[in-house]
Amino acid sequence: MSDSRLADDRPEAAFRFDHAETTEPHTHPRGHLVYAASGVLSLITDGGAWIAPPNRVAWVPAGAEHRHRAHGVTDMRVVYLSREAATSLPSGPAVLAVTALAREAVLAITTDGHRSDVARSHLRAVLVDEVASAPEQPLHLPEPADPRLRRVVALVERDLGAPRSLAALARETGVGERTLTRLFREETGMGYRQWRAQLRVHRALVLLAQGRSVTDTAAACGWATTSQCIEQFTPLVGLTPGAWRRAAERG
Repeated sequence: MSDSRLADDRPEAAFRFDHAETTEPHTHPRGHLVYAASGVLSLITDGGAWIAPPNRVAWVPAGAEHRHRAHGVTDMRVVYLSREAATSLPSGPAVLAVTALAREAVLAITTDGHRSDVARSHLRAVLVDEVASAPEQPLHLPEPADPRLRRVVALVERDLGAPRSLAALARETGVGERTLTRLFREETGMGYRQWRAQLRVHRALVLLAQGRSVTDTAAACGWATTSQCIEQFTPLVGLTPGAWRRAAERG
């Protein structure tokens, strides 16, 4: 997608992304809320990746370099905010929960071009109030800087369907298991198992958006059983894998 399409010379916009379409890294002078009315969007920065299914909204502060990637055909809605309007939102990129009211507000403001400026201002205020009061969601995968940990991460990502223990990864890379344990904590803020669960959920969202079954998705992401997939997926996403897949198909 051409970055000129994303220029924030208007207060809100709607775009259609094809599957796997990706923007170049870019910045905006204004912060913006990014909502996938259908499909799944990844928000990618040097600090890691956030993923936003249709029950989440991504927040990108002013000046933060980022890019977007679509998983499945994606209906992307963008609402730009002044610094004053964004004071209650996080200082860094984040994924926030979307209430029913917030969803209706963002759809209304990005769909109906005949609303008055006053009406649009009211809708933006409602949207910000709703998402600012929602808890930040744990759908972020930090990007490690240490080259030893980056090698480990690449190994896991390359073949997520074949689960590796931390001890096995230590043997493959020649980095001590204790060192890897420390690096995961320092670089991602999570232990290895928690980080791997986050990665699995990210990958599952993408596969489900592509129409894969829950059973196939569970196997591809390295879960031993479909039940284990459901147990780890549901608390992070707020829907079971099956419910999320059905919602994505309706979107």
